[in-house]
Amino acid sequence: MKNAEQARLYALEQLNLLDTPPSESFDRLTRMASQLFDLPIAAVSLTDADRQWFKSRVGVDHREIPREKAPCADVSASAEVVVIPDLLASSCYRDSHLARTGIRFYAGAPLTTREGHTLGAMCVLGQAPREVTEQERAALVDLAAMVMAQIELQHAFGRVDPLTGMANRGQFDEDLQDLALDAPDERRAALFTEVVEASQLSALHRTMGPAFLDELTRVSAQCLQQAIGHDSQLYYLGSCQFVHLMAADSDAGLIDHALSLREHLMALESARQVPVLVRPVVGIASFRLGETTASDILRSAHAASLDARQMGKDAGVFSTELDERFQRRSMLLSDVDRALERDDEFYLVFQPRVCVATGACQGAEALLRWRHPVLGEVSPAEFIPLIENTPMARSLTAWVVRRAVRQAAHWHEQGKQLRISINVSATNLEETDFAERVLAELHQARLPADAIELEVTESALIGKGQAAASQLHALIAAGIRIAIDDFGTGYSSLSYLHEIPANIVKIDRCFITHLGEDARTRTLVSSMIGMAHALGYRVVAEGVESETALACLDTLGCNEVQGFLLAKPLLPSAFEAWLAGQA
Repeated sequence: MKNAEQARLYALEQLNLLDTPPSESFDRLTRMASQLFDLPIAAVSLTDADRQWFKSRVGVDHREIPREKAPCADVSASAEVVVIPDLLASSCYRDSHLARTGIRFYAGAPLTTREGHTLGAMCVLGQAPREVTEQERAALVDLAAMVMAQIELQHAFGRVDPLTGMANRGQFDEDLQDLALDAPDERRAALFTEVVEASQLSALHRTMGPAFLDELTRVSAQCLQQAIGHDSQLYYLGSCQFVHLMAADSDAGLIDHALSLREHLMALESARQVPVLVRPVVGIASFRLGETTASDILRSAHAASLDARQMGKDAGVFSTELDERFQRRSMLLSDVDRALERDDEFYLVFQPRVCVATGACQGAEALLRWRHPVLGEVSPAEFIPLIENTPMARSLTAWVVRRAVRQAAHWHEQGKQLRISINVSATNLEETDFAERVLAELHQARLPADAIELEVTESALIGKGQAAASQLHALIAAGIRIAIDDFGTGYSSLSYLHEIPANIVKIDRCFITHLGEDARTRTLVSSMIGMAHALGYRVVAEGVESETALACLDTLGCNEVQGFLLAKPLLPSAFEAWLAGQA
């Protein structure tokens, strides 16, 4: 008998029902029972070791009563329907807790699992004696079966992770809704624990196998649950990620708790319970119940963990400022496709390139700008790095090439023999049809190939293999000039420059801005220009902002210059006016 009771209590504990918030899915059934029996009190009562705890209740404020002399305990013990027409007429129950609180009538049907464990009772209670009909008895049994069906549904389908046996994301969502009903506006904190960095999971899967990751997950889950105790529910989110809730203490208190969790996980490594280095990090997000969705809470807590890991910290609190930056980046990325379809967001400006020896404008660099409808003017230094390593780089570069080629063709028709320089990314060079598409734009605009120039950074050329090289060779063979942009900041070397299929070197502005102010910079730039000329490159200096720098570049033999000293990037009409002024 003792073993049977232990097995029953274990089954109850595994269902994770005790001391959980109220749930609307159970409350519906309780309200239905109260209405069917026309009684003021109904409850889903679970029989714990020393108490009857109400998962759902109608007509009563308290959440539990003592198990001793509780009729629901007899339902659990007998696994049968128990009806007590009048508690005061019963020798067993006349001095029970229920009788002392004014209850006279009780009827309860057992909540029995498929394995035969009776968890408690679906019960109805009244303050006056009464009998039950056979129809009412059958209805109570049906309601108990419906409660058990809800329990099994909650446990088996979408609420419990089969690997860890823990509540999952679906249960987290539901529990938050129930908590908001039970304690609206109360402040809580979500602690998001990432045991292994997401980028390492695929490598571990490949080297150690899926069984290892499963075991790491199970061991981590057990360790975390022991660390937080049984007062908090731990939820498994997948990919060695967990979350649990706690009272919203001070940031310092939450950080201390997070660091304690991390120490427990790190101890797994020292105890050799896991054969790899684990570097857990914990993100914390405070919120007010009922004001924030479960999805936003998890996103904020996860963001805090990502920010902490990026900053080399073991734990971190969600930062609105950092999140606003991320949201801004996300907005920019999501708006690129829309902006490409409109005519009033992306636009090109042109910065003149001038021959040092003659002072004549020989071309211009086409520079992309973005006038965002919400954020206003967005710097290319902000949005281009976001886009250049995504699939959107293809569409964006195609837009720039098309607009720049059309503008170059327009100026050629006016007799302005200008070479327009266009920036392309490493991603573009990996497109097998990139050269073909550029040449098609030139053909459609009836523009000679030498009317444009493509600028590619040194870092974009490194390690791109045969695909990039073949695209560059095809472009050069067609007569398009290739410039190495930001020269001096990447992988410059004699051997590498000898292999790059390019015509022009553009020295980065960081070497030019203060040129003429110290001998070391002059020596460095002089070496760059001499090396490039020796290898057959034409040299362009970017970022010329002073007469001193311009004079120095003239002395050193630089071929072309561009910078604010000559002109800022200009809209086409302003560029034409600038040209007219130069003439």
